[in-house]
Amino acid sequence: MRLDGERESSHVENRRGMSGGVMAGGGGIVALVIGVVVYFITGQPPQQMMNQGAGTGQRFDKATEARMTKFVSQVLATTEDVWEEQFRQRGMTYRKPTLVLFTGQVSSACGNASASSGPFYCPADQKLYIDLAFFHELETRFKAPGDFAQAYVIAHEVGHHVQRLLGAMEKVHRRGISKSEANALSIRLELQADFYAGVWAHHAQKRKKILEPGDLEEGFRAAQAVGDDTIQKRSQGHVVPESFTHGTARQRMGWFKKGFQTGDMSLGDTFSMPDPN
Repeated sequence: MRLDGERESSHVENRRGMSGGVMAGGGGIVALVIGVVVYFITGQPPQQMMNQGAGTGQRFDKATEARMTKFVSQVLATTEDVWEEQFRQRGMTYRKPTLVLFTGQVSSACGNASASSGPFYCPADQKLYIDLAFFHELETRFKAPGDFAQAYVIAHEVGHHVQRLLGAMEKVHRRGISKSEANALSIRLELQADFYAGVWAHHAQKRKKILEPGDLEEGFRAAQAVGDDTIQKRSQGHVVPESFTHGTARQRMGWFKKGFQTGDMSLGDTFSMPDPN
């Protein structure tokens, strides 16, 4: 990615090295935002979705950490620029989210979480939470290396914030629905966040020419790598579709690609539109 000279966001809260309090554990990558759905459907914090234990707690040398922190801040700044413009064109005001960097464990308005829950967005405080060690896991465990793969992760979580501002999350706030219905709603939310990540990439490239050769492929690999079917095949050797919460690799890449190709927010109604081929 070409980010030389790009500004850094002032909405980054660095809690790395700080104690996050009592851990609720982590739900793994397959539960990154199901907690969001739980929060809006039940009104309860999503601690119950975070039950796998502590995260990696990986440490970096000061130079590496400074470089990674700057990168995250610059990517966040590009999302601010893109979404401010998109909202302004629609006569709306974009409220910038805060990105919280943490190590190992963190406390949010949605409950306590460990790094093993992966990056997540908490609608209650409108903050994104990321342990930088996840990017190492993205490269090694999920086989999705590259700076644009990391940027996709950030843009996806920002996509959830966009949903929050546009009211998409409140629309799925229904009590008393079944687990299968909750999973289905979670999938549609995830796919829309992937679409919005693509919309961001489209306009960031149009505005700043941030993409280098191979970057888009990195994003596609990352979207595929966090598909429910990909994760289940890798972790348990077989796929259980009824337990999906984020969508298949094909769905996730398809919506991300559609967002990048069109750049049109109006084409991202994943709740009623068919999945891209």
